[in-house]
Amino acid sequence: PISVPQAITAGFFYHTARLARGGYRTVKHQQAVFIHPNSSLFALQPRWVLYHELVCTSKEFMRQVIEIDSSWLLEVAPHYYQAKELEDGSGRKMPKKAGKAR
Repeated sequence: PISVPQAITAGFFYHTARLARGGYRTVKHQQAVFIHPNSSLFALQPRWVLYHELVCTSKEFMRQVIEIDSSWLLEVAPHYYQAKELEDGSGRKMPKKAGKAR
């Protein structure tokens, strides 16, 4: 059975970002983006997120954000993503609490 977050990922697979130094980067175009401060995930900083829209104010902010698993992207969009661009990097050192929303 597919979960609701997996189903949302299937529909919005092109709206994904990965935690990087200083914020997030979109997976395909490496655009710097940030979780909107009003988001419940703002303080949690999950490693992988999917967003509904980008809002440009002083920065590019992601709104309507959910945490995803990077492996879902290969499952739902193998025509769009390659395994190399979805490497988790979970072995890399992260700031305390960063990337640990789950």
